[in-house]
Amino acid sequence: MPISFTAQNVCMPDINCCEVTDWVKRVAKSYGKRCGDIAYIFCDDERILEVNRDFLQHDYYTDIITFDYCTGNTISGDLFISLDTVLTNAQLVGEPYEKELYRVIIHGILHLCGINDKGDGEREIMERCENEALAMRAE
Repeated sequence: MPISFTAQNVCMPDINCCEVTDWVKRVAKSYGKRCGDIAYIFCDDERILEVNRDFLQHDYYTDIITFDYCTGNTISGDLFISLDTVLTNAQLVGEPYEKELYRVIIHGILHLCGINDKGDGEREIMERCENEALAMRAE
């Protein structure tokens, strides 16, 4: 099953898609999951706002929107990532753009693996999982 990478209204970010694919599969496997069809769509703020309004009835910018099509232990989904918001967030938290981009790339996968971040204490769990996954990228 393929993991695809496309860009809408932006240039493709400077990532090694083969390495990201391998990393995503290793992270999914660490949660007992396997990868099905996963589409990364890198876009600008205006496109992610449009997706947020049209599909979620939310009227705000965000760094990622994850559409979950998982079945059983197979994770599948469309992951829209606003490179504009990733850059803004990197500047706000004082992290390099590349690190923030990889954090967001894996954030969507963690959602597909069943990790949430909206309820009490869930944000801290998500951050721990993100940090563990980022450490796996270097392996």
